[in-house]
Amino acid sequence: MHNILDHKKMTDFSEKLLQRRTIRKYSSENIDDKLLNELFVMGCRASTTGNMQVYSIVINRDNQMKSQLAPLHFNQKMITEAPVVLTFCADFNRFNKWCILRNAQPGYNNFLSFFTAAIDALLVAQTFCIAAEAKGLGICYLGTTIYTADKIIEVLKLPKGVVPVTTVTLGWPSGKPEQVDRLPLEAVIHKETYKDYSTASIENYYKQKEERADSQQFVLENNKETLAQVFTDIRYKKADNVYFSNTLLHVLKEQGFM
Repeated sequence: MHNILDHKKMTDFSEKLLQRRTIRKYSSENIDDKLLNELFVMGCRASTTGNMQVYSIVINRDNQMKSQLAPLHFNQKMITEAPVVLTFCADFNRFNKWCILRNAQPGYNNFLSFFTAAIDALLVAQTFCIAAEAKGLGICYLGTTIYTADKIIEVLKLPKGVVPVTTVTLGWPSGKPEQVDRLPLEAVIHKETYKDYSTASIENYYKQKEERADSQQFVLENNKETLAQVFTDIRYKKADNVYFSNTLLHVLKEQGFM
């Protein structure tokens, strides 16, 4: 009986993972502090480099604070409408201070250390999100965090050694949006060694994505010839990539990682 119940729980959890959706609209219902704390406890069981836990999480519930953050996330409505906004940060500040207090000289003012801490922050963020979704909550990742990291640092008063790497909005879903597409599994899995893509395989792997009605609408409304051009010319332009790359590099220098 015990094994049957365990199997059912695993089946239910697997189904939730397969049916997950990005939630951008939330109900007005708040999130209880006890539940939020439980999710943090679960999230912070995530893997971490050397058991250092070089990350921090900033919680924003206050409407005024969320209003300050909104322009830094290109005024996406989720920031002000979600009951909870979480900024996950790469953080060597705490660890460095502990080292110094224990007569140990930290050597973490370099890019490798930032990368290590960023991985830690993203691991805990994803573990937290899985736990939240298992409880019926909805989440949305915001990639805009690294674009405006310099300004987010000011608003959240992040000291040296701390850099925001991602933001997650959290709330009870209002409605059930359509599930977005994914490439077929064989497009991303490589066995033993990396097998490069042929023209034929690229055509095959992206065929379904390109033929979707919403993809064709993106192409039409942006006056482009292909879906790829929507990405390269509109959504993620080279000029923007270079600008935000330089901004991030400046942030890493100012925060003591370069």
